[in-house]
Amino acid sequence: MQTQKKIKIETFLKHPDVQEVIRNVNQDLIERREYTPPMCRAFSGEYTRLEEDATYRFHIDKEARIKLPKIIDSKVQVVERSEALDEPSLKRYRQPRNIGIVFSGGPAPGGHNVIAGLFDAAKKANPDNRIFGFLVGPDGIIENEVIEIDSELVDKYRNLGGFTMIKTGRTKIDSQDKMTFSRETCRKLNLNALVVVGGDDSNTNAAFLAQEMIDDGVQVIGVPKTIDGDIQVRDADNRELCAMSFGFHSAARAFASDISNLCTDCSSDIKYWHICKVMGRVASHLAMEVALQTHANMTLIGEDLANYVDQRRIVKAETEGETDYTAYGMTLRHLSRVICHGIVQRAAVGKNYGVIVLPEGILEFINEIQVFIIKLNTIIANYNRTRDVDFHTAFPMLEDKREYLRRMASLSREGKGSQIWRTRDDDLFNDLPAFFQEGLLTERDSHGNFQFSLVETDKVIMDLVQDYLNILRENGVYKIGIPRVFFRKVLEKDSLDPNIFGPILFHNYPKDDFLLTKPTIISLKTLTQALVDAKALKHDDTIPAPIKKIYLKSVPKFKTQTHFYGYDGRGTDPTRFDCIYTYNLGLTVFSLIANGVSGQMAAIKNLGHEFSEWQPIGIPIGPLMHLEERKGKLALVIEKSIVDVKSPAFQIVKALRENWLALQPNEDNYRRPGPIRFTGLSEEDRPITLKLNALGKNL
Repeated sequence: MQTQKKIKIETFLKHPDVQEVIRNVNQDLIERREYTPPMCRAFSGEYTRLEEDATYRFHIDKEARIKLPKIIDSKVQVVERSEALDEPSLKRYRQPRNIGIVFSGGPAPGGHNVIAGLFDAAKKANPDNRIFGFLVGPDGIIENEVIEIDSELVDKYRNLGGFTMIKTGRTKIDSQDKMTFSRETCRKLNLNALVVVGGDDSNTNAAFLAQEMIDDGVQVIGVPKTIDGDIQVRDADNRELCAMSFGFHSAARAFASDISNLCTDCSSDIKYWHICKVMGRVASHLAMEVALQTHANMTLIGEDLANYVDQRRIVKAETEGETDYTAYGMTLRHLSRVICHGIVQRAAVGKNYGVIVLPEGILEFINEIQVFIIKLNTIIANYNRTRDVDFHTAFPMLEDKREYLRRMASLSREGKGSQIWRTRDDDLFNDLPAFFQEGLLTERDSHGNFQFSLVETDKVIMDLVQDYLNILRENGVYKIGIPRVFFRKVLEKDSLDPNIFGPILFHNYPKDDFLLTKPTIISLKTLTQALVDAKALKHDDTIPAPIKKIYLKSVPKFKTQTHFYGYDGRGTDPTRFDCIYTYNLGLTVFSLIANGVSGQMAAIKNLGHEFSEWQPIGIPIGPLMHLEERKGKLALVIEKSIVDVKSPAFQIVKALRENWLALQPNEDNYRRPGPIRFTGLSEEDRPITLKLNALGKNL
């Protein structure tokens, strides 16, 4: 036996070929860093200028007008190319500036290119311009933790994912003290502008910062970031201004690549149902894009479930002279039945496997769960507001929390207390599994929202599915279809006549390609009885081996594998689309700053169209604000955008559901999106959702 030659590891590590193999920098990274995204036509000139477009209208909230009077009447700004500027505009454009930038909230692929675009545009306008990055999110502004960003640092992170360059954090500048510290930081750095890259809450923060700092001469610009895709802006006439936040496409493609691999796996191993939960607490945009990318067998869209109407229950109530309000909206039980129906249908054609995609926040669209969340949010917020100790500290264990709720229910019966939590609420809540009760009572996030990512959404739903499938199996409904050709081959091998045993075993023999055992045959005992009744077997005889084999093959075993897709998508490298999108957002940011506006969100219009049609714009943030309940109180925020069930993209998903469920006895209809290639020529140029919506408007 030949033995491996012993090496000196210290010497081996120093070998140049070994160093080349194990170094951090590989060819893909080099190519990413060297890639220069194309620029929108608006940036092809020596300068840019802004054209105010007052045709876009917004419904302005009264409270927003009171709280944001200095920016509330701002208009949409369209960025245009310019080869020359008048003297005052030129002086303003080229004046030396100190610009600060901060990442706020969770990472999203493409953030580094926002910095790169801003840096390149600023240095082109005036090499003396300086860009400062606040470290670890808004805390960096409050505590004056900052670095100056230079060309070496920018080049290191061009086209790369993550927010690694300056990190990120979730602190909100939501008190007068924090605002005072932030203004002091801007004064010490002599900032002319502050750029806030974040989601709806972060851009809300940007609006208040713009309002507070306008008299200090500090411009504030927001940038729409979130992989959830729930920052989408339309005006009062439903005209689209921002179709999608950056990071969405990259995350969706990363999820789709992995989920496509599961489609391949399950159709190879043919024994698992893969349950894939993807991020998206409030909206199902990611789930819908993944569906279009992969053609997974079942994808549940929360917004669609919320619109469900049970017509049978409505008709039943009408015949009884009543109105059944519970017929509107999907219940948890009915949702489990919908999933079971698809599983049973696939099993009938021999496919006891598949892939199900669930949005993280699907339970928020379920009637009874939404009621619980609203009530428990209110109870927790009220408790925290009126006590010195917070709810979760006062009641650390699940039983402690349940006892508190029982006392509230008891007080409601006596006509005392807040009447929020009644006996019926308590009874329904106690019917839920303990782990789900605990999930509903978990600590809320910094925005006062229920944290769906901490709840095993898939377990809640799939436990109900498993229970109902057991019932369907016992009732002879859930069965695996047996290929007719296979049945004949097995019996004929043992010299048994398929035409004798076929009608005894199957209710659809011989007409269908896949044969289903009769509903009454649910065990070896009932199989024996069926054979005896048909005089194909005597009482004391054993079941012929081929018949037993066929029966056992028809008995389904429901096996699942669960997966969560979230943080991996946030940390992926950006697609070519997001690289181009974010670089141009950075260029847009500088154009807005150089042309003297504040309280604007940088955006690119026409994202669903060819790149040549992209139009950089500034959207006034103030008019986007409206009152919404947060932490039990009304607060001004930017509204999250949910899936429009009337959109062309959703209508395509709805129309192809049966096709993707693949209830024919042949191959599945899975789509292979492949990994994020970036350097290849086959990388798609935009999200499928945007492409379909754009096509739908033109047809």
